[in-house]
Amino acid sequence: MTLNKEEKQALISKFKRSEKDNGYSEVQISILTTRINSLTEHLRANKKDHSSRRGLLMMVSRRRRLLDFLKRTAPQRYVDVIQSLGIRK
Repeated sequence: MTLNKEEKQALISKFKRSEKDNGYSEVQISILTTRINSLTEHLRANKKDHSSRRGLLMMVSRRRRLLDFLKRTAPQRYVDVIQSLGIRK
């Protein structure tokens, strides 16, 4: 359910905009998306894990807030992020 160091560094290097970048919205959204996908698979196998379901809902709402912020401030980067992560259809 958690990301190991190599996976996280790969996501950061893919979505970063500058050399010292690791906190921009795109990076946070990509990390949250990966965690959401792995937690979704966990919950398909463990249907009664309600505490993890609550964590999933909190991560989804945090990602939604970050996506709304990105859409408001930089619409083109928003489109690029959702296409590269496959979030929307």
